[in-house]
Amino acid sequence: MLFEQIATGGCQSYLVGCSSTRAAVLIDPELSRVREYRGHINQLGLDLRYVIDTHTHADHFSGGRELGKALDAPVVMHRLSPAPHAALRLDDGDMLIVGELRLQALHTPGHTRDSMCLVMSDRVFTGDTLLIGGTGRSDLPTGDPHELYESLFEKLLTLPPETLVFPAHDYKGRSHSTIGAEIADNPRLQKRDRADFVAMMQSLDLSAPTHLTEALRTNMTGAKPVSQLLAEAAAKLPFMSLAELALRVGGNSRDLVILDVREKDAFEAGHIPGAIHLPRGQLELRVNSELPDPTAKILTCCEFGKISTLAAATLRELGYLRATALEGGLKGWRDAGHPLTV
Repeated sequence: MLFEQIATGGCQSYLVGCSSTRAAVLIDPELSRVREYRGHINQLGLDLRYVIDTHTHADHFSGGRELGKALDAPVVMHRLSPAPHAALRLDDGDMLIVGELRLQALHTPGHTRDSMCLVMSDRVFTGDTLLIGGTGRSDLPTGDPHELYESLFEKLLTLPPETLVFPAHDYKGRSHSTIGAEIADNPRLQKRDRADFVAMMQSLDLSAPTHLTEALRTNMTGAKPVSQLLAEAAAKLPFMSLAELALRVGGNSRDLVILDVREKDAFEAGHIPGAIHLPRGQLELRVNSELPDPTAKILTCCEFGKISTLAAATLRELGYLRATALEGGLKGWRDAGHPLTV
């Protein structure tokens, strides 16, 4: 068996392959590492058969959709997953055959409704159901502490004690544990009475994941996260430096339209000399009247350079093929000591 554990912060992904057939699966990929996963797969000469998400992640962006599309491999999730891009949906007990490897799905709801673990010979990939020294939380959307209790004590912990445990997260640099070690030492698993366990889970005062709403929205629907939209927009654009703009403003350049896409209050508090105001939210509706010359050189600007990047990409899609964005935004302009007009 070929086995690679790939950590991204506290997130753990697993590339598992059959050494004789080179067939492989990738479990719980993280979006920011898609290129690296592809590199590993190519370097090892593997044929990726499946991309598996153990559940709908709420704390990071899944790379399943992008990787599955790039390598023509189906995205596998539990049948209760809301993700429309999941091409293969498993029921409890279903098995995936990957060369000489066998992975059996255990439906383990509690952290999320669609959580599942994957049992393979001497090990189990536990997603966020069972962690090393902990368990997944049950207070996020579709979580349920009663279901988590049943998934742990009536399913997962009945596996042989020597079974290796590989979770989807670990923030202390640990690679794996065993079922026996978790039963003996995991503090949350010492609450073996259902009522005590549920009370403990309900009393946890945990902060929400940083990207909760965006992660759920993108992972549930297959939509793109904002970071990806920005990266794709930036790849389609040239940018203008602060120094270049300063030269043009100082020289009273007439062939440049400076378009400030911030909201009205921010624009009136101070803007680049000569800039015209068109909020990003009104761009498509007012572009024809405010920008009558589609051949003009248009420079979009905002406070930090992100909204203006999206705006310039939109302008190019609308036919303004000389649209560009200001690198560094108004903050960079201000910090460099360039003038503002109120």
